[in-house]
Amino acid sequence: MEIAPITLAPNAARRVATIAAKQGKPALLRLSVEGGGCSGFQYKFELAEAPDSDDAVSETDGVRLVVDAVSLDLVSGCVVDYVESLGGSAFQVSNPQAASGCGCGSSFSI
Repeated sequence: MEIAPITLAPNAARRVATIAAKQGKPALLRLSVEGGGCSGFQYKFELAEAPDSDDAVSETDGVRLVVDAVSLDLVSGCVVDYVESLGGSAFQVSNPQAASGCGCGSSFSI
């Protein structure tokens, strides 16, 4: 079975580039999935120095999004965006595999 790619939206790419420049790090965002959260799985974001050998890599405007092989099974086909609203601003994952999510948008179930 072919795995659908992951996508980094332009808004998210701009935000990662800004954060990375302030911290003096490469514009490389790692998305991983961990057990926990109110719906079973939760998304974790962090800046990375370099992709690992088994990472899936997506690039938008010179900014890379990397996902490890285990997490990729849970987020295949997702789009990572950066959303600003009255409630705050955050990276947001639109995951077509998620059967349900929580109100805060940071956890999901399959």
